[in-house]
Amino acid sequence: MSFTLHPRLVADTTVVVDWTLSRVLLMNDKRFPWLILVPRRVGVSEIFDLDEPARVQLMTEIARAGEKLKSWAKSRGCGDKINVANIGNLVPQLHVHVVARGKGDPAWPGPVWGAGQALPYGAAELARIVGELRQAL
Repeated sequence: MSFTLHPRLVADTTVVVDWTLSRVLLMNDKRFPWLILVPRRVGVSEIFDLDEPARVQLMTEIARAGEKLKSWAKSRGCGDKINVANIGNLVPQLHVHVVARGKGDPAWPGPVWGAGQALPYGAAELARIVGELRQAL
């Protein structure tokens, strides 16, 4: 069995890049700079399902994503705080959300989950943002 993304992740995100462990995705919601890291492992739903070297690699990638996303978002006026979460109630495949938050964003100071409707990027804007993030990451 090979690695595949959960159908909901396929529907809601765009691939940015593959790192050593994780596929890095961009959530298709222009209200928030929002990355999702999905370890490319089959049948993994919890962080503790990863072996120790993979857990260390995941934490390294989370830190890298947070640092780079914060810098990228700050240049656009919205990098006040980085939120990191691993919930997985709707998508059982292990994935970690890394979201840049700004004091003026539509959900501040609450969580982004359940905060209104997603505002998808247009095709050209999505391509531009993915290109920028590939450079930044």
